[in-house]
Amino acid sequence: MLVAYCTNIHPAESWSETFAALKKHALNVRDCLGSNDALLSPFPLAPRLSARAAKELLEDDHLQEFIQWVAANDCRVFTINGFPYGAFHGTRVKENVYRPDWADPERLRYTMDLFRILQPFIAEGEEGSVSTLPGSFKAFAADESLIIKHLLECAEQLEELSIKHACDFHLGLEPEPLGHFENTEETVAFFDRLFAAAKDPQMVRRRIGVNYDTCHFALEFDECFVSLDRLQQAEIRISKVHLSAALAVDPADPLALKALQSFQEPTYLHQVLLRNASTGNITRFTDLPEFFAAGSAAIVGADEARIHFHIPLDVEPELPLHSTRNHAEELLAYRKIHPDFCQHYEIETYTWGVLPSEMQRPIEEQLAAEYRWVLARM
Repeated sequence: MLVAYCTNIHPAESWSETFAALKKHALNVRDCLGSNDALLSPFPLAPRLSARAAKELLEDDHLQEFIQWVAANDCRVFTINGFPYGAFHGTRVKENVYRPDWADPERLRYTMDLFRILQPFIAEGEEGSVSTLPGSFKAFAADESLIIKHLLECAEQLEELSIKHACDFHLGLEPEPLGHFENTEETVAFFDRLFAAAKDPQMVRRRIGVNYDTCHFALEFDECFVSLDRLQQAEIRISKVHLSAALAVDPADPLALKALQSFQEPTYLHQVLLRNASTGNITRFTDLPEFFAAGSAAIVGADEARIHFHIPLDVEPELPLHSTRNHAEELLAYRKIHPDFCQHYEIETYTWGVLPSEMQRPIEEQLAAEYRWVLARM
């Protein structure tokens, strides 16, 4: 089992910026944690590489230089975050994080670049994973036949790569609110269609799975144990786990709604999902501004609102705000019962730069604290 923090928390789009962030922050996080835990030696790294950074890393001798740096600093790379293709900080990301989607062959090309970068770090018999978007964004009305076509091509290439290097490479599709598939039910249905379209469904099951994000599944009001059991019953591989938490509020509490105002910001989508107390039905809003614009009519009958805003795992927000941290706790409890259900874990609170000022700490302090919270439950 391996656990790392995802470096998408550090603003970096070029390879030189990404490498500088790893040198500046990752080693400091390691030093803050010490080396008493066997999971931290070698220190696991989970880089986020944009398409630009990946292209640059594959040029000249940059990859060899990175391999040597990783070894010299007693680190290891086992996974890459390949969800955000383009700019991810300091600009309007919002729905653009889904572009290009899996209906576009460019997404396949970029993803295979990431696996080519990952391959030298994975020893014989070991696993290497990349996480990616859930096919597309619902509002794009993407052609699912193209999504499936490119994913099946990806599976075939990963099978060839795995056989050639005697490794186990797999891709994790990451369901999230308003994605092409977003909850347990939709995920199982999509994978049923994916497997049905495959010439060799068992090969596809080996190579394409789910990146289970505890923030995202909590947003959908899915129960952790039920969801994980259902995915495994459907023979869907859990490629990787993202450990993260979302905001939650009582929508009938005016103080909670007032406190929520400070989380409106222009960079990321912050989908809002409200559950009706009596029916269990869920109402979805694409972003916080749409939720607030809907006014009181939006909250009639709702007992809880959950907001796609990743917050640190180790601290609960001040009342009247709450979090969905219990979903991450339940997943780690599930792991104790089923230790082999997944081998790759990643802490992913990428929103450090847009958190309200009162929730911000020095970035390395936050990352080390989240790491300790996770390790204590493992």
